[in-house]
Amino acid sequence: MKKFVLLFLSAVLILSFGCDKEDEDTPFTLLTAHVWTSDSLLVNGQDASGPDGMLVDFMGDAKFNTDGTGTFGNYQGTWRFSQNETQLVITTEELPLPLTALIEELTKTDLKISTAFPDPLNPGQSLLIRMTFKAK
Repeated sequence: MKKFVLLFLSAVLILSFGCDKEDEDTPFTLLTAHVWTSDSLLVNGQDASGPDGMLVDFMGDAKFNTDGTGTFGNYQGTWRFSQNETQLVITTEELPLPLTALIEELTKTDLKISTAFPDPLNPGQSLLIRMTFKAK
């Protein structure tokens, strides 16, 4: 009987630790586990984080809450995954339409996204945006 109890407890412990490891590395867990600090904010390959830059309001910290809300620099809104968790959709009242970005990299330390966004100064053309963040 003692061997059975020991075997049972060992199996429970192994399964518990194994499940935690898998859950830890899901895109949802990786994204929501950290506060992300902007590293580079580029538009058409040029820095857009300066005082007159198009992405200056994305400067600072981004926090993706588990309830789908978040802060993204100076913006507040909602977020969700799309396309089998390969895209990130950020919606905020301050932007005219949702920002849908391809997740290029999402690890415990790095978040890199890119998108094409309509150019407000040139209708019919898009701006190529790339934002990178580091985990705090």
